[in-house]
Amino acid sequence: MRKFKKSTWMPLALLVYTTAMAIYFLPKNSEISDTEKWTTFGASYVIIGLLWYVLRLKEKRMEKRSREIEDTYNKN
Repeated sequence: MRKFKKSTWMPLALLVYTTAMAIYFLPKNSEISDTEKWTTFGASYVIIGLLWYVLRLKEKRMEKRSREIEDTYNKN
């Protein structure tokens, strides 16, 4: 079984969850304006995108650091 990176599965799960909640709740909610609904929905996608970006950077730094440690260990 293939192991997925955290930067892939976590934002994907949040994207599916956010989309499902928006599809279910946005049409039923008449207490707030359409602009506020779509702004909230858009902001959620922006936050998920930022999460994906930050997790990717973190994974790249961890991979680089582990390669440096491995290279240092192999030189000695």
